[in-house]
Amino acid sequence: MKLSRRAEGHGAMLLFSAMGAGSCSLGAMAANEIAPTALNAFRFLISALMLGVIVALAGPGLRRADFRAPWRYLLLGAIFAVYFVLMFEGLKTAPAVSASAVFTLTPLLTAGFGYVLLAQVLTPRLALGLSVGAAGALWVIFRGDPGALLAFEVGRGEMIYLAGCVAHALYTPLLLRLNRGEPALVVTFGVMTGGLIVLVLWGARDILATDWAALPLFVWVTLFYLAIFASAATAFLLMYATMRLPSAKVMAYTYLTPTWVILWEVALGNGVPPALILPGIGLSALALVLLLKEEARTMGGLTTPGGLPQQGEGGIAQGVPNDRRPAGPS
Repeated sequence: MKLSRRAEGHGAMLLFSAMGAGSCSLGAMAANEIAPTALNAFRFLISALMLGVIVALAGPGLRRADFRAPWRYLLLGAIFAVYFVLMFEGLKTAPAVSASAVFTLTPLLTAGFGYVLLAQVLTPRLALGLSVGAAGALWVIFRGDPGALLAFEVGRGEMIYLAGCVAHALYTPLLLRLNRGEPALVVTFGVMTGGLIVLVLWGARDILATDWAALPLFVWVTLFYLAIFASAATAFLLMYATMRLPSAKVMAYTYLTPTWVILWEVALGNGVPPALILPGIGLSALALVLLLKEEARTMGGLTTPGGLPQQGEGGIAQGVPNDRRPAGPS
């Protein structure tokens, strides 16, 4: 049975959250072995090359019409590059679980940018869901220990990563605002290419200074994971979901990140979390139910879930003209 566009968007965000969490755990291991700009320039290069081949040979092709106003890809790529560079700069000192705690602020920031750029308004249900999700995420991160939560102090690494999360939150609604109907694969390729240009200019000195041949094996594993799964794949999944779900609901899946991070930590041999985290996982699940549950609400003849303007499948984002409605792949 064919899934609805909305269900496809939710599935994409489940994969997005799992793959993104891996970049926290693996990134924390590699962050001090290579400069963040050099690391991300490599990952963007591999991602852009891979996506270019896919788009040209198996996708919609590289059509001139899809690259109108190329400044859009440069801007979106720059924002994406800033997020990743600041993330790895922060991971030099911030543990993976602390970084995931900071990342849970992204949905609130996204909701704010969604209001400014797309006139998307938070309903009481969404506000409650964001609050419950934040509580659940913090419970998971601090493993149900109130003392650990009370002792939490925001360090330099966390503050650096917070600045990156602001960029990430801006990226999601801006992506929708700037899209002119190009296929998701083409846009992702454009964003990766734009980010690569920015990173080469920004980090030229670090790229030339890096002794690539001397990098440890686990750094190379991390680099290719980041390039394939945590860059190209997640950028495509985010684009794909953004075309099908409102911005706040897309970023609601952020609240799964701490849970995924702990699973990644277990898989990497960093210990099994205690049963005390289960209430936090339950709160995260409750937050997802609150955030993703459809509140039928009619706006201008359209029925929209959660009181937010709906993209795709006959609807358009409020504030986005009809002739600029996104058209992602089915």
